[in-house]
Amino acid sequence: MAITSRRTRLRLRGSSAQAVVAVGSLVAALLPFATHTALAAPAGSHSAATGRYVVTLADQPLATYGGGVDGISATRPTPHAKLDVTSEAARQYRTHLEEQQNRVARSAGVTARRHYAVATSAFSAELSATQVVRLKATAGVTSVVPDTLHHTADDRVSTDFLGLSGRKGVWSSLGGADKAGRGVVVGDIDTGIWPESRSLDAPALGTKRPPATDPYRPYRSGTATVMHKADGTTFTGTCQTGERFAADDCNQKVISARYFGEAWLRAVPEANRADYVSPRDGQGHGTHTATTAAGNSGVRATAAGRDLGTVSGVAPGARIAVYKALWESKDGLQSGGMTSDIIAAIDQAVADGVDVINYSVGALLEPSLTDPVQAAFRNASAAGIFVSAAAGNNGPLEGSVDNTAPWVTTVAAGTMAPHKGTVVLGDGTRHTGVSTTVNRAVGPKPLVRAEQVRAAGAAAYDASLCAENTLDAAKTAGKIVVCDRGVNARTAKSAEVARAGGVGMVLVNLSASSMDADLHTLPTVHLDDAEASAVRAYAATTGASATLTAGGSDSPYPQVAGFSSRGPSRSNDGNLLKPDITAPGVSILAAVAPPTNGGHAFAYESGTSMATPHVSGLAALYLGEHPTWSPMSVKSAMMTSTTPTRTAAGAASSDLFAQGAGEVQPSAMLQPGLVYDSSEQDWLAYLEGLGIDTGTGTRAVDPADLNYPSMTVKEVFGRRTVTRTVTAVTPGTYTAHVSSLGGIEARVSPSKLRFTEPGQKRTFTVTFDVADATVGSLVTGSLTWKGAHHSVRSPILVTPQSVRAPERVTATGSSGKVSFTATSAVRPFTATAYGPVRGEGVHGSVTSHGGPTDSEQTFTVPVAAGTKAVEFTARPGSAGAQLAMVVWPLVNGLPASEGHVVLPGDDTSVAFPRPRAGDYRVVVVTLGDAEGTTSTPFTLQTNSIGPRSGPAGKVSVTPAAYDGPAGVTLDVSAAWSGVAANDRSSAWIEYPNAAGTLLSLN
Repeated sequence: MAITSRRTRLRLRGSSAQAVVAVGSLVAALLPFATHTALAAPAGSHSAATGRYVVTLADQPLATYGGGVDGISATRPTPHAKLDVTSEAARQYRTHLEEQQNRVARSAGVTARRHYAVATSAFSAELSATQVVRLKATAGVTSVVPDTLHHTADDRVSTDFLGLSGRKGVWSSLGGADKAGRGVVVGDIDTGIWPESRSLDAPALGTKRPPATDPYRPYRSGTATVMHKADGTTFTGTCQTGERFAADDCNQKVISARYFGEAWLRAVPEANRADYVSPRDGQGHGTHTATTAAGNSGVRATAAGRDLGTVSGVAPGARIAVYKALWESKDGLQSGGMTSDIIAAIDQAVADGVDVINYSVGALLEPSLTDPVQAAFRNASAAGIFVSAAAGNNGPLEGSVDNTAPWVTTVAAGTMAPHKGTVVLGDGTRHTGVSTTVNRAVGPKPLVRAEQVRAAGAAAYDASLCAENTLDAAKTAGKIVVCDRGVNARTAKSAEVARAGGVGMVLVNLSASSMDADLHTLPTVHLDDAEASAVRAYAATTGASATLTAGGSDSPYPQVAGFSSRGPSRSNDGNLLKPDITAPGVSILAAVAPPTNGGHAFAYESGTSMATPHVSGLAALYLGEHPTWSPMSVKSAMMTSTTPTRTAAGAASSDLFAQGAGEVQPSAMLQPGLVYDSSEQDWLAYLEGLGIDTGTGTRAVDPADLNYPSMTVKEVFGRRTVTRTVTAVTPGTYTAHVSSLGGIEARVSPSKLRFTEPGQKRTFTVTFDVADATVGSLVTGSLTWKGAHHSVRSPILVTPQSVRAPERVTATGSSGKVSFTATSAVRPFTATAYGPVRGEGVHGSVTSHGGPTDSEQTFTVPVAAGTKAVEFTARPGSAGAQLAMVVWPLVNGLPASEGHVVLPGDDTSVAFPRPRAGDYRVVVVTLGDAEGTTSTPFTLQTNSIGPRSGPAGKVSVTPAAYDGPAGVTLDVSAAWSGVAANDRSSAWIEYPNAAGTLLSLN
């Protein structure tokens, strides 16, 4: 969260320009903090911030346009229908949107390179920082974000584990595997498809319309593929030809295939491309996700002569539409997909008429809810498309979850029964891990750490990873080698051991992560970090030996994988539980592209990328049975029928930020009893409740009241009531049961709900009263409605808070006092002042009278960990100059968010409480020099409040402590002295549980 001195749209929530008390949104106990650092010299080029951006407008796209433009009727589909992009109204409205986009672009001196109108109203363009500021200040613009690179998010048979197969499985109840998902199209936005895979075998597309006995059979109509669907609408796609991809590569399974790479192909030199300019998969990830979701059933999988059993897609009866928007580079650094290409893919998927979108893709940081991709998914969901997205692979880091919008189903990765292998050490100890390559005992053989057998000239670190050509064949021959995980591919490590004459490998995790059932070159056991330390230590001893054996000790499952990203969601400001649900995502066997997978047609992969298509496939099963259900009803049915995952000790897990509602249960989800539904208007009201200006005029609601299948209440000051509405699937009387909430009392009213027919709705409230709960600590539990032979369980997260106080207070003078109020929910209340600090100013100059990039100057500012807050301030040397500022956090040197824009005004500043450590890009911009001048000199000042910042005066706060009753509103005073009157000084007032107020002086 950033605190700005002037309110701008979307992410930017600000304060008034008055000198006494400037109150933005109120902070609570778990508000994020900030850090300290010196200001770096300006970047050498004025154009450092220039790049490609995506500009999103407030206009409704075709998917949600309800009318209002003279002469153009609504294009929004009616309930239970899909969007028709071929209608005359759609053609007219698309033209209208593109004209609007061009007008906005021209107003900032910009040329729109690419237009989007189906799932979002947006355009992409090359922008300077000055143009970013101008567009941010333009009426009707809701976001301006960098066109960033997105990356794929990487029982022993998942369909067996989920209870889909077998005589009593879900497929059987749906009429058999071939009918599971029939009449449904799954759109896969990924790296493309390998059409020769056996998991995609199907009859060729014909030109005859399907008979009544087979109504959902796809067929060709000219260059288009047409399929009449279970919901009564029609899918219309095409098989786009290109490099090693012909029209005949589509069939009755892969019914459409397109590619989107205009931005990526322009950004990546041809010499660094390792992909096909066509829908063909150059990596294997897309083939894996598509066939996991909807590949054929009962396909025999083999690799290097090994029989791996059979594999099946979750919805074998569904059809696949491919939207390749992610690409492979030779160096791997530019592998991924650009925002603008991904939006184009979403736009086309909505226009084609898919029922489900699978998105096993992630960003560098959790995107904002107004990010163009998330906004496009909002409109796709509003058009009736179920969107399943990966939670990310940055676990177990807190707050690392990705794809967190409420209209998206965010999927965590869980384990299944592992393929076990054991390392038996010479001292008799046994360490069980994962293996698919130890079919008979190997050993006993000498056991060594890789660095002990490194080749001459090889670095010890490189050898420890078993990097290519780092092992000495004379030293390695006949031995089992311990290789550390990291940097190079896991299978490349075993290939190096085999090259050097080793007979086996023990792959060890150095930190919490997955154990993967890779198809290694030689017998390999993969151990987690808990087992690894003992094996590494033993291998370093003289005379160490080991035997690799198949099988081993049991471990509880399903557990949430260590790599699976965790909540809480920063973009939702703690108001929504993410991830939503857990599905199998560890050692998932599915089809891949052989050229990039060691020649194998099938491979085991792990990641939330692999979990996501399980949920996409389950949504296809659902829509095959209930084709007119809304995406949020399907999500609710999945979430409220889950069971808890397990801890390492085998107990039921209560870690909701890891598992969401729990592990998906297909057999229960088809009969949910009750569902929590929501629509576009609900999501817009939720966004407005978060302080996000959607540009639609929608009235805000309390975010806790979004009609979601989970309940998250981030601030309870004594008492809080939330509201939900449920819709009956199965009539009957349902009674509320609330689990223990650890010091919080919960009352449901009414506690009984009676339904006499399906479709009836009932509204209830849940009131939370803080009893003796620990303030600032998350309390979890659940609400379960039981009745009509159903249990409908919703997870609950409640955080009792400590203090409600202003985010920022401003005042002037070298000494003085300012007063404001704070309400404490804890006893005792404390207030501690840090600072004030005054950073050294850096001088620069910009001009609106020069070339296109002379109006901006760029600085890189490192921000260290541990600082309370950092405030950036830019001040013009000429009165009347229109000075603005843009600040981006950087990841790997690139902007990782849409940036925080401060428009010209009395105070050009932005502050970050507890910021992310790392570099920040600060761009100072002039939108107009002062009258009578041809340039604008300025001073940029960075004030960082942290353990290494020296005081620049004195500050105190009264009361420093208060031990009276909780819930009392206190008058708080902050006094300061010895502060420079002509420069910005900043102080931090900290309350219990790290809540705080920034004091901004002069």
